[in-house]
Amino acid sequence: MKKMLLVASMLGVSSLLLGGCSTIYDKHVQWQRVKPDSFPVIKAVGQAPISLQKSDNETQRMLMAIKASKLAAYAELAEQVYGQQINDSTTMSNLLINDQELTTSVNGLIRGAKVLKSYPVGDTYTTELLLDFKQVYDLYLASSNQREIKNVQYF
Repeated sequence: MKKMLLVASMLGVSSLLLGGCSTIYDKHVQWQRVKPDSFPVIKAVGQAPISLQKSDNETQRMLMAIKASKLAAYAELAEQVYGQQINDSTTMSNLLINDQELTTSVNGLIRGAKVLKSYPVGDTYTTELLLDFKQVYDLYLASSNQREIKNVQYF
């Protein structure tokens, strides 16, 4: 009997302690989206040589250069949006540089870009891309639940 009273009193104390941490009021939160004041538009150009593509067929080399120039333009867009990560490594011996290595990388997701133009210029294929951040914002809204507090009512 004493054990049951001890357990019951311990449960009462723990529920009292836990109950003290909760809020007394209930609340209803209204959310609203925040739209930026302006949206930038950025352009990127990618180029690829036609004759250096690895194929014996001229049409296939052209198609490969088109694809390569488009990928190069997307890489340039990613550089503009996300920046480049640059790593440098230098080794020295007797105060003389033995080896120096510089590497760069770009990592990002580009959505909503449009191909403005794709055309040959001599032996090079060029692709121009446009990225309108208004369209990127609209795509983001369609795929996310990002919100901010508009109003809180306590009851």
